[in-house]
Amino acid sequence: MQFTRRSVQTAAAIAVLGGMLASPVWAQDKPKIALVMKSLANEFFRTMEDGAKAHQKAHASEYTLVANGIKNETDTAAQIKMIEQAVAQKVSAIVLAPADSKALVPVVKAAVDKGIIVVNIDNRLDGDALKEKNLTVPFVGPDNRAGAKLVGEHLAKSLKSGDKVGIIEGVSTTFNAQQRTLGYKDAMQAAGITVVGVQSGQWEIEKGNTVAAGMLREHPDLTALLAGNDSMALGVVAAVKAAGKTGKVQVVGYDNIGAIKPMLADGRVLATADQYAAKQAVFGIELAQKAIAAKTPQAQLPAEVKTEVVLVTKGSK
Repeated sequence: MQFTRRSVQTAAAIAVLGGMLASPVWAQDKPKIALVMKSLANEFFRTMEDGAKAHQKAHASEYTLVANGIKNETDTAAQIKMIEQAVAQKVSAIVLAPADSKALVPVVKAAVDKGIIVVNIDNRLDGDALKEKNLTVPFVGPDNRAGAKLVGEHLAKSLKSGDKVGIIEGVSTTFNAQQRTLGYKDAMQAAGITVVGVQSGQWEIEKGNTVAAGMLREHPDLTALLAGNDSMALGVVAAVKAAGKTGKVQVVGYDNIGAIKPMLADGRVLATADQYAAKQAVFGIELAQKAIAAKTPQAQLPAEVKTEVVLVTKGSK
C-alpha cells in the first residue's frame, strides 16, 4: 500500500482530532486549585478536606483539586514547602488555612507575584505583615472573637461573679487563637469572672491535657477551663477526670468536631462553637473560581467574606 503526502497529512489531522475528542480542550484548560490546610490530625481539617473534595466531585468539569495538610499544628516550615510545591505545579489558585499568621506571608507574596490567586481561610493572615508586602489577600471565615464570646457567655450562666477560670489557647502566633482568647475574656469580664491564666495548648489534645493538668494543680479552686478548640477540649476533659473534678470544673471548646458530641450529650463539655469547616473551604474555593473566571487580579479581590459561627450546646439540633 502506497501513502501520498496528502494521505499522511490527512491521517495526522484525524489523529489530532481524535486526541482532542478523547481529551476535550476544556479538560486540558481546567484550573487547578490547591487547598493547603493545618494539621490533618485535627478532625476539623479532615472535615474541611472532605467538604472540599465533595464540592470538587460535584463540579468536576470546572476545576481540579489538590488538597494537603501538615502533620502537626506548628509545622510551619512544611506548610511553606506545600505552597512552594503548589506554585511549582502551576496551580491557578491556593486556598490557605495558615499555621502561622505572619510566617506564611512571604511565600504567599511569592505565589501572588507569579499570578496565582491566594484566598485565606480559617486563620487570618496578619494585617501588618500583608501591608508591609503591599498585599491584599481575602479572608473567608467567621468572626472568631464573636464565636468565642457566645461560648463564654453560655458558660458564664452556670458560674457566678468572682469565680476563677483558665483559658487554654491555641498556637499563640495565630490570629484565630488570639481572637478566641479575646472573646472568652470579653464574656468573663462582663460576668465578673476572673481569668487566672492563659496558656497555649498548641491546638493539640496531648498539649491541651498537659496545660490543663498544670492549671488544675496550680489553681485548685478553678470552676472552668475554656479551650480554644475542641481537640484541646478533649485533653482538658481527660485532665479534669484525672483530677477527680468531673462535674465540678466546667469545660468548653470551639469547632464542634464529631468527637465532642458525646461529651456535650453527657455534660463533660458544656458548649462549643460551630464555624462549619466544610463550608469554609468551599467558600474559599468558590471565591478563587470566580476570580479565575473573571481574571480578577489579586489586588481587586474583596478584603473579607464573613461566614457563620453558632453556639452549640447539649440542646442544639
